[in-house]
Amino acid sequence: MKTVELGRTGEQVSQLALGAMIMGTSTDEPTSVEMLDRYLDAGGNFVDTANCYCWWSREGSLGGESEELLGRWLAGRRDRVFLATKGSAMVWDQQGLWRDGQPDWPLARTRFEGAGAATLTKAIDDSLRRLRTDHVDLYYVHVDDRGTPLEETLEALAGIVAAGKARHIGWSNVRTWRLERIRQLCAANGWPAPVALQQQHTYLRPKAGLDSASIVDGEQLDYLRAHDDLSLVAYSPILKGVYDSAAKRAGHWAMDNYEGPDAQARLAAVAQVAAEIGVTANQVVLAWLLRQSPTMIPLVGPRTLEQYETAYAALDVVLSDEQVARLDAAGA
Repeated sequence: MKTVELGRTGEQVSQLALGAMIMGTSTDEPTSVEMLDRYLDAGGNFVDTANCYCWWSREGSLGGESEELLGRWLAGRRDRVFLATKGSAMVWDQQGLWRDGQPDWPLARTRFEGAGAATLTKAIDDSLRRLRTDHVDLYYVHVDDRGTPLEETLEALAGIVAAGKARHIGWSNVRTWRLERIRQLCAANGWPAPVALQQQHTYLRPKAGLDSASIVDGEQLDYLRAHDDLSLVAYSPILKGVYDSAAKRAGHWAMDNYEGPDAQARLAAVAQVAAEIGVTANQVVLAWLLRQSPTMIPLVGPRTLEQYETAYAALDVVLSDEQVARLDAAGA
């Protein structure tokens, strides 16, 4: 597996990041460990988790299962892993949060713990305890908290870095104008600036009129092209695997932000290229993302070993310049 530089940090991370969100819950521990071992043995090093993963897997959970599993697995391997975790999206108050066995996400979003100084200071310590390490390599604000002054959040993060508990910081689920304000404050105050932006990004483009702080739009891509000190870590790059199956796409919530004529045209282009080179549409999308500039790191979160191997195989998919141009140009 090739590596890429994270921002301008000098840190070399694997070109395909491995998400551990459902490890220890939907994916059992033996399968998770096998997946992690295969990834590490293949030259992968960029492992991503969060303190809240994954409370929504079952009623009564407060999260932490993923970090705890990684903490057990990391023993003897810590120096081979570029470890990322996140704070600010833990949901402590779960009163009335579950209905008919499912979490109420709109309600949950109103109860995120936020990015206040005391919250982040406690959250990083709790994460380090679960991960059984004295530091993480990258610490994200998981969900941008507009109820807390940015100065408070950034000063707290600077203290976390100064204490050696995190080596770099990142931000996730954030609008471009906020990201620019964050960078300006860091420059003015000498605080460590984000080196990674984790957002949802895929081959399909968000539908017209979509209002989302989490999905990369044209403006954000333009911003990233102009600021190569900030790497995009693209989560949900294959949208739960819907590229491979029209039946799976039909009515799937992952398509809600994309469905329309533009999406249909781009899905057709992916299917055509996949047929030409004899691979899956999901693999074409991952290969296309790996070809993008500025530096973009797809983050995959497979549930099974088969899904992991399919995603890993995308590293060997070779798209011709003509095919890339065709994929780029496709759309309504």
